[in-house]
Amino acid sequence: MAQHEPNSDVDHPVGLAHCLQPAAASGLGRGAAAEFDPECELCEAARFTHWYYEDDLCWVADCEVCATPMVVWKRHGTEPPADELAAMLARLVEAGELRFGPGGGRVDQVMRQIPDHFHAHYRDADWMSRRWNEPPSRYSGVGTQRETR
Repeated sequence: MAQHEPNSDVDHPVGLAHCLQPAAASGLGRGAAAEFDPECELCEAARFTHWYYEDDLCWVADCEVCATPMVVWKRHGTEPPADELAAMLARLVEAGELRFGPGGGRVDQVMRQIPDHFHAHYRDADWMSRRWNEPPSRYSGVGTQRETR
């Protein structure tokens, strides 16, 4: 995994005002949304880790790679409409603050490992080492108490 260097253009404090822009405007690239791509891991939405939230628009769960809350658009594409982006980021911040406390992290919209499906993470200060320093979460239902393996 590539090292992450903080960058004011992509790493934002918790405040959503910095994040509420279409993906193309934020440098994430353009991409028409499709309902589902059978080859996409995020479309698959496998339930291995803790799930904080799910509705018709998105789901929020612990990322398998970095163990921080991650929101995933249920449509396959990189550019959600502004209103959908705002709703998804609000759910992400709720989950992140539930996990790390108010102001305990920031929204990161850089799609590093899966660049063709919109997702964003709520990163705390320890996100780079978290997966090696604590046991991973496990799926026990949507919105349930977070459990580890």
